[in-house]
Amino acid sequence: MDRRQILFTGKGQLEVVTNSVGPVGSTQVLVRTEASLMSTGTENICFNRLFAPGTHWDRWVKYPFEPGYSTVGVVEEVGTEVSRLNVGQRVAHRRGHASYHVVAEEACLPVPDGVEPEEAVWFALGHITHNGVRNAGIKLGDRIAIIGAGPIGQMTLRWAVACGAEQVLVLDAMPKRLEIAKHGGATFTLDRSVFDAKQDVEDLMSGPPDVVVDATGYAPVFEAALGLVKTQGRVLVIGDTGTPSDQRLTPDLVTRGLTIHGAHDNTRYPDRDPQGIARLFFRLVQSQRFILTGMNTHFFSPEEAESAYSLANSSRGDSMGIIFKW
Repeated sequence: MDRRQILFTGKGQLEVVTNSVGPVGSTQVLVRTEASLMSTGTENICFNRLFAPGTHWDRWVKYPFEPGYSTVGVVEEVGTEVSRLNVGQRVAHRRGHASYHVVAEEACLPVPDGVEPEEAVWFALGHITHNGVRNAGIKLGDRIAIIGAGPIGQMTLRWAVACGAEQVLVLDAMPKRLEIAKHGGATFTLDRSVFDAKQDVEDLMSGPPDVVVDATGYAPVFEAALGLVKTQGRVLVIGDTGTPSDQRLTPDLVTRGLTIHGAHDNTRYPDRDPQGIARLFFRLVQSQRFILTGMNTHFFSPEEAESAYSLANSSRGDSMGIIFKW
């Protein structure tokens, strides 16, 4: 079977190619893609090679490179040993931007009724940000400041609200992103750069926050985050920068007894696996505890991929969820 697929063929270069989908094995299923979400931060770094030599990015991005990792579709064929999935069932999986995929049964996450494909595609970023909120120990009554209202910041906000945070302030210099954060439950929003926002944050929150989240992927923000959090507070770094050597420690770490937490997609827990996190995410969406209103701002066909990535590169303040409709 032929499929369409988006590939990065070089720095700033892409093609929509036609290739073949392999046969369906006994424990695999064939999934016809309905929607795939562009991970704008990650894919922007990969597309433009915005990373330093020798980093994990440099080891990962080899051409031709298959972008994307958050896809929802419908099962069209099942292998002879598949037992829990049926033809016609909607599933989510961690594959790239393509019209069809052959996926192991165990790698497919059933999407429950009442969760639309355009909502379900957020499950992968939901997994990453779940890990961040859990690693940082965000809990009932915490006061949180999130730097950066892009997709990662937005999803971190929603988990923090679901965990019972008392206050969540979202800081971003792009007003349209802050409007989306308000839908997601932000207590306060602040339209300015973090580098001159310390007093405003403390005024709004009646003191420095318990936890500061760097969700930007912009290395210089780390230093500002260390200065923003309360003494003996926690800093969560969840925006993955392409230039980690530019992230600078400050005396705050030692003199004010701070704790720094990192989180990534590959973090694992003994009591809740990625499938369990996805099921939790879907339940929160179903129950409207995860409000995704306004998160999807642009829809493109695969043939419009160049326009989609151009938008992500040039108009980040006007875009959030960029979805390919297949």
